[in-house]
Amino acid sequence: MRLFALLLGLAALPLAAADLNVAPIAFKQRTLANGLQVIQIEDHTSPTVAVQVWYHVGSKNDPAGRSGFAHLFEHLMFKSTKNLKAEQFDRLTEDVGGQNNATTNDDFTNYFEAVPSNHLERLLWAEAERMANLNVDEANFKSERAVVEEELRQRVLATPYGRLFNAVPKDAYLVHPYKRPGIGSIEELDAAALADVIAFHRTFYRPDFATLIVAGDFIPGELDKWVDAYFAPLQKPAAAIPQVKAVEADWSKDRRYEEHGPNVPLPAVVVAWLAPPAKNKDSVALEVAAALLANGESSRLHQALVYRQQIAQSANFSSGDSVDKGLLYAFAIVASGHKPEEVETALLAEISNAATQPIAAPELDKVKTKLVTQTLSRRQTAEGKAFAIGTSVLLKGDADSANSDLDALQKVTAADVQRVLKKYALDAHRVTINYTQQAETKPAAAAAKGATP
Repeated sequence: MRLFALLLGLAALPLAAADLNVAPIAFKQRTLANGLQVIQIEDHTSPTVAVQVWYHVGSKNDPAGRSGFAHLFEHLMFKSTKNLKAEQFDRLTEDVGGQNNATTNDDFTNYFEAVPSNHLERLLWAEAERMANLNVDEANFKSERAVVEEELRQRVLATPYGRLFNAVPKDAYLVHPYKRPGIGSIEELDAAALADVIAFHRTFYRPDFATLIVAGDFIPGELDKWVDAYFAPLQKPAAAIPQVKAVEADWSKDRRYEEHGPNVPLPAVVVAWLAPPAKNKDSVALEVAAALLANGESSRLHQALVYRQQIAQSANFSSGDSVDKGLLYAFAIVASGHKPEEVETALLAEISNAATQPIAAPELDKVKTKLVTQTLSRRQTAEGKAFAIGTSVLLKGDADSANSDLDALQKVTAADVQRVLKKYALDAHRVTINYTQQAETKPAAAAAKGATP
């Protein structure tokens, strides 16, 4: 009820919402002698606790010719350890009414659980156990590689636009490893050997390349004791951690690509630009700009392309954050009877209008209010607070940016929105991708037969 009342109050404000005094996420942090960063967020709203371990290794760290390794480890970490049977981690969470999952990002891999708070100690032990004692053996490797390959088939190869979103970073980036598919490729996964996997785990899964976040109903003294008991004894390897040194320079010209898929019901268009790193101060204004263009059915792209002109089935704009230079991109699925070039022109026109024509105060106020309420809604749980802090640490190197960015968002002006759209879109080079149904080819024998008089 308190959240519902707050959201109603926000929606009613003409935009005093931009001046809200939002309570920050209160947290404490320390670093163990072995380099593990530990962050605790005390919250006794419910008798539950969230445990998250964020490893600072993502798809950009995949070895050359071995795309998908970080994603493969997202799966392997749920297999057996020295003292845990395969899938026993599920039993420690799901069997007590909790949940667990993991995600792989270009810049990180995170593992997260939420359980009743009286199960906190055993989860801390289990996370330390799989950090230090994972069984990376042939059986686990082959079984999880098969799972990852099937996931790739389902999410990328079998869906109408899966190949397109795999192609966007491949076509856009020139040198940065962000260009490789995070989910991997069947050919490169098949080429991997057990020795490659063991080396990857030894190189990146270590306490000085991880952040432990505990949020929820715990006693700080007890938490400190358990962290010291289970994580502090883990050894920091002597070898240095390899760092990604590739730098994506600003593009020197526009580029255009044609991509195809076997089951594309309607063509699609993507226009992409380079975005600044997440820690850049412009990233908050770009978030507001993206929301202005594409957050909801009242957004500019939806209203212009889908509702009024009816030339697109859907239209979107993304300003995803990355540690290094990320991508801004506009995306649209072309409506039946229209051409990709027509939709591309309309996308660019709407972005240009947002960058050059006056933005009415009520429209900007509505967008910022929506972003604030969405952020507050996600932070109503201990798990949501942990995700906010973890994302800030991994992408920006600063836990407190979870709080300062929300303050900065409320201060974004129309001039800020127009400045960043001009800088990163209008005045920058772009990559355009047209995605269409691939041409059907007849088998050679059938073609020959058909050509016979």
